[in-house]
Amino acid sequence: MDQLGKTNLPRHIAIIMDGNGRWARNHSLGRVAGHRKGTESVRSIVECCRRIGIPYLTLYAFSSENWNRPEKEVKALMTLLERYLKSELKTMTKNNIRLLAIGETGSLPSRVKAVLDDTVAKTAGNTAMTLVLALNYGSHDEILQAVRKIAEEAGRGAIDSASITEESFAARLHTRGLPDPDLLIRTSGEYRLSNFLLWQMAYTEFYFTETLWPDFREEQLVEALLEYQKRERRFGQTSDQLQKTRS
Repeated sequence: MDQLGKTNLPRHIAIIMDGNGRWARNHSLGRVAGHRKGTESVRSIVECCRRIGIPYLTLYAFSSENWNRPEKEVKALMTLLERYLKSELKTMTKNNIRLLAIGETGSLPSRVKAVLDDTVAKTAGNTAMTLVLALNYGSHDEILQAVRKIAEEAGRGAIDSASITEESFAARLHTRGLPDPDLLIRTSGEYRLSNFLLWQMAYTEFYFTETLWPDFREEQLVEALLEYQKRERRFGQTSDQLQKTRS
């Protein structure tokens, strides 16, 4: 971690935590064992980001498509989520970490939703870091909902279509108030976004690793950050323009 530069760290990291099932298969275990092992990586990466000083971390914990998995696996995932929230509340409070959730959380099991809401409320005043869990989240649906809101507001004359901007559109997304991700990490060697933060990642740097999520810990996170620090984020400008701006 000492080799990391202190002035060029991402403000917001988003992670697609992939590979729990393959990790379990590689160890001759059931898929639930892989998910259980994956929660250890969640704890490790949250703690590491807090120590490094990453202000925002978003984890793709449960997509809207994940309901299509076997019922036994879905129930196990919900149980693991509930246990994680209960067990980590004290740590979040101690480390001054705020918890937020994005997605259609109202469709989560009532018991899980109650624990989630309680954790969000009890950490609302924490300021050192924001941990965002994407739960029952799908970016297509998020964008569609924002379009519907704007159409409804325009229909009743609350807004003028000519006044709609990127900023006003983003204010109707689940992520309103959060900065866009600077770095996306996807584990397990897959190269796709899987309906995750599609609007928000227009200028995000992507980092893909073969490491399966249960094996992704501080060492692998530092590797991703070192790669990020080698990149030049131009946002449409040329390298020469950036150099002039910096000088």
